[in-house]
Amino acid sequence: MKHILVIGAGRSSSSMIKYLLDNAEKEDWHVRVGDMNLRLAQDKVNDHPRGEAFEFNALNAEERWAEMLHKDLIISMLPARLHVEVVKDCIKLGTHVITPSYISDEMKELHDDAVKAGVLVMNEIGVDPGLDHMSAQKVLDDIEEAGGKLDSFESFCGGLVAPESDNNPWNYKFTWNPRNVVLAGQGGAAKFIQEGQYKYIPYHKLFRRTEIIEIDGYGKFEGYANRDSLKYREVYGLEDIPTIYRGTLRRVGFCRAWNMFVQLGMTDDSYVLEGSENMTYRDFTNSFLAYDPHNSVEMKLRYYLNIEQDDYVWEKLVWLGIFSDKKVGIKDATPAQILQKILEDKWTLAEDDKDMLVMWHKFTYQKEGKDREINSSFVYIGKDQTYTAMSDTVGIPAAICAKMILNGTITLTGVQLPIYKEVYDPVLKELEEYGMIFHEKQVK
Repeated sequence: MKHILVIGAGRSSSSMIKYLLDNAEKEDWHVRVGDMNLRLAQDKVNDHPRGEAFEFNALNAEERWAEMLHKDLIISMLPARLHVEVVKDCIKLGTHVITPSYISDEMKELHDDAVKAGVLVMNEIGVDPGLDHMSAQKVLDDIEEAGGKLDSFESFCGGLVAPESDNNPWNYKFTWNPRNVVLAGQGGAAKFIQEGQYKYIPYHKLFRRTEIIEIDGYGKFEGYANRDSLKYREVYGLEDIPTIYRGTLRRVGFCRAWNMFVQLGMTDDSYVLEGSENMTYRDFTNSFLAYDPHNSVEMKLRYYLNIEQDDYVWEKLVWLGIFSDKKVGIKDATPAQILQKILEDKWTLAEDDKDMLVMWHKFTYQKEGKDREINSSFVYIGKDQTYTAMSDTVGIPAAICAKMILNGTITLTGVQLPIYKEVYDPVLKELEEYGMIFHEKQVK
């Protein structure tokens, strides 16, 4: 029997744990799930005969070490900053480990030690990062094998609300961490390369430089640039590519409206607002506007942001309730924290809502002296509030990878990404059984 330890039983682990337990009898696995919140782990295991839930503090080094002994595979679903200590223990124990998170610089430094120990540390095996790598690398390899020379690569991904649950003027609801949505794009200019020229978009302009993308059957989306597209040149072996651009998808109109919050300063997380707990949402909005006792908050905001009477942005702002008398109720809150609370009042998924994951790649290349283009699109809708699109697309690829490691299909060692054919081919093929299908179209 093979023993799997899952550390962390949060929302993103639901689909992964279900896959492991569904396959445990056939594959002869025992799945042990630990979380600081015992009830979370118990809910995920659901009394499965091949599963076991337990209370676990992964930050306690002694407790962690004792629990990791005699395991064949560790899957860390902890916050990204906590993976490194888990991985260090795995290398000492000679145990393979999977995380869905981005590879940090500290994680990269463990590569040689992992190779020496014969340990695979598979990272970025979720959705974004994860499915983006695998689906893109497949097309990139196909183009190269066919004798093509790549000119440009664009990639966009977004967690959105499913069409049947899209019932607000923003065409958006939170499907992942709300704080990350509020702070998106901050921390430096977005950077990419376009036709050999380095380009930079400062944060205050980020949401006004968008690209329109249409996906068959799902209509139009808009994409804004991710913070750093350039690092993916090395990931995909595209150091000499003239154009590489990665971005985030929203429905058309979202970015222009969101830019209003950026211009006001509501997304700032660097300072505290005095007396925030006693503020109303209207007070909060007014705090960013000039003093003018002769005009209402609404009129001042219109003047300040130059919002015309018939501008669709106005409906979005009013609908959110930013002019309401509801109390903030958060002491010593930053603007970003208050904005998050306002948004959570309106953008939280209802019990019967479904989420949607959308991904789109564009590849242009030269072959036999002609310009060619391939588009690859992916749309996946969640089942319910437990097995969401996010949970499925993060967890199921990781679980499939776990199976492949345990049965010897994957033989890599070291700190790795799922960009090798021996990984992405079988993972993508099995994902199709779950309705996760990339549709590739030769545009020209």
